[in-house]
Order: sequence, then structure tokens, then C-alpha cells
Amino acid sequence: MTFQGRVGAVNGLTARWAATTEGGTVCSAVGVWPLLAYLADGAAGAARTELAEALGVAADQAATAASELLGALDAVPGLDSALGLWTHDTMRLREDWRAKLPAGTHGTFGDNLDAAQETLDAWAAERTGGLVERLPVKLTRGARMVLASALALRTDWQQPFTETLVRPETGPWRKRDLLGLCRRSARPEDVEVAETPDGLVTGLGVHGDNGIDVHLVLGEERMTPGQVLTAGIGMVTGTRTTTDGGRLPVGHTGPGLRVEREPAGTPEPRTLDVRTVAYEVRADHDLLKRHALFGLTTARGGRRGHFPGVSESPLAIGAARQSALARFGARGFHAAAVTAIMAMPGSAPRHHHETTVVRVSLDRPFGFLAVHRESRLILVAGWVTDPAPYRPPSGPL
Repeated sequence: MTFQGRVGAVNGLTARWAATTEGGTVCSAVGVWPLLAYLADGAAGAARTELAEALGVAADQAATAASELLGALDAVPGLDSALGLWTHDTMRLREDWRAKLPAGTHGTFGDNLDAAQETLDAWAAERTGGLVERLPVKLTRGARMVLASALALRTDWQQPFTETLVRPETGPWRKRDLLGLCRRSARPEDVEVAETPDGLVTGLGVHGDNGIDVHLVLGEERMTPGQVLTAGIGMVTGTRTTTDGGRLPVGHTGPGLRVEREPAGTPEPRTLDVRTVAYEVRADHDLLKRHALFGLTTARGGRRGHFPGVSESPLAIGAARQSALARFGARGFHAAAVTAIMAMPGSAPRHHHETTVVRVSLDRPFGFLAVHRESRLILVAGWVTDPAPYRPPSGPL
């Protein structure tokens, strides 16, 4: 499988997860996918089949694909990723399985669960720069293995925003004083509109200085978060036809989007005028509540071991969780996700010219997708329901 094939497989999991979105959230399928892949390599029976289906990769290719994906993530500027594996000191791993994991990832823990939890929490905090302070699973007496990933990304905008007060007149944020972000640029092509079976969707690309972009997506008010994010994924991956702001006609052309003619002191090309809001979104996900989505239905059962390729000791999945954060501000974007899977024993002047202005305003709940520009790999996805309140302009993000 090529790297683009792996991108498609990970983005496929992102799309299926995003389609289930109902409220404010942030998630990272990139944080989950390698863990499922390594588990698939050591699984047997129905658990192996289900994991391969969730991954979109054959089980016998999964570990190699995971290692290559992690290697590719290491090469992305502004992105730090890590894998961790901890086993109880009474459990022995199969060496051929452990050898497929990145070097230096394996540690052990004993019966002092408080000390072990502190070690794992410190790993999560260190790997995310403190954005995620602890591992999302809590060790229990029966825990025999924890496989975890950490992801932290940062990008600074090529063109920063100016902070301002935004007070929407309609919608769920009506009359709230919000920390608004505005800017004008000569890049109307950064906004685009797609027509979907569920309604029109507006997408706005905000470009980072290191090859990571954040796309904000706003649908018609009747659309669900899952419908909007699904459309947005199609837009950023190039599988859905769009019309960019340089080709849109004058008038109301999409959700939160108008193309207008306005007076100008000198002849100017079409410009893009953006108004949005700053936000911070945090979320905790219990992956076992969506066990079918992640291929973990059979692997949850403790009646028998499902991972004979991992260890001679019978193992079943006892917990699988992710903690994630995304922060969008005037100067840039930060995000982090820690995912852990725990295995248990089986069991005003006068003007004379006009210019065209493409105006986009995101002043009601919308989605976001952080994307590696070159590969179009979606690193983080989410939905904003509670933007930041207004405060006086401050320093860097």
C-alpha cells in the first residue's frame, strides 16, 4: 500500500467517525489508527477480521502500514507524534510482534498502580506539551497491557487575524459577546462552496506556515454536524466538486457567504473578507461505545483471548479512550490527542472605483479539519459549539 493509500484509509476512519458527531467535540483518527493496526497484526479470528475492516487495510499488512505512517508523521513540520507500550511485568510479549513497534517504546509496570499511573500520565503530558495532562485510561488491577499514542501539532498562520468583538444577531450564539477574528486578504480562492445532497456547505481554508492548514466548514442551518463534517472531508480531500470564491457570482452564494460590490479608492482585484470566532474545544471519547466503528466488537469479549500474536497470555480489550484538544486563535492553531487502549486478561472617504469582496462569516456552530497540505491527511476534526468569550486583544496564541 502506498502512503496515499494509507492516507485514504485513515481519512476513511475520520469520515466514519465524523459522521457520528452530534455536538461540540474534537477527535483524531490518526491517533487511533496505528494502535488498531498493531492490534490487528497480533489478532486472530473474528477480532482480526473486524479490525482489518475498520482499518481498511489487510491485517497482515497493518503493522507495516502503521510503522510507515508513524514515520511519515515524524517528517511533518509542526507535528509531534509518539507511540508507547507498557506491559505488566508478569506478561511476556511475543518478540516478533514487539519488534514491529518503533524502538524504545516498551516499558513495564508492576502492582503499584499509583506509581504506574503517574508514569503514564507524565508521558502523555510530556508528549503533548501539557495540552493533555494525563492518559485517558486509568490502570486497574487486571490491566496487562496499555498501547498508547500521542499527537501534538502547531501551526502559525501565514496571515494572522485581528481580534475584535463579535455579537451575532441570530442563531445559537445570538447576543453573546464573543472573541472574534477578522482579516482581509487577496485570496478569494481560500473559500469554496460545495453542493451536497444534504445542502450547501461553505469551506474556508486558513493556511499555516508549516504545511498544516485548518479548514472551517459551515453548512445550512438544517444540516447536522455529521453531515457538514462529512461534506467538509470530501472538500479537503478533493472527492467533492467545489466552486471557489474567485468564481462565485454576486449575491448570497453559500452558508455564511456573500459576494458584494463595494466602493474602493483604487481599482482592486477581488478580495476575501473573513470573520470568525476563536475557540477551544476539549473532548473525551470512549471508543468502546462505538466498538463497531473501530473494529473492537469481538475484541471486547473476555471469554477467550483475541491476540495470540501479541502474547501467549490471553488478552481482551478492557478500555479504549481518547482525550483531545483543539485551540484556534488570532495567530495560530494548537491541537493534541492522546489515545490509549488497555488490554485485560481474556477472560468613509469618497470613492470612484468598485471592487468585489467575498464575505464569509462563521457566527454559528461550524466544523473544522486540520489537514497536512501536501498529503491531505486529516490530523484532527471537530465541531465548535461554544466559542471563546470576548476579551481585550492579547499577545500571541
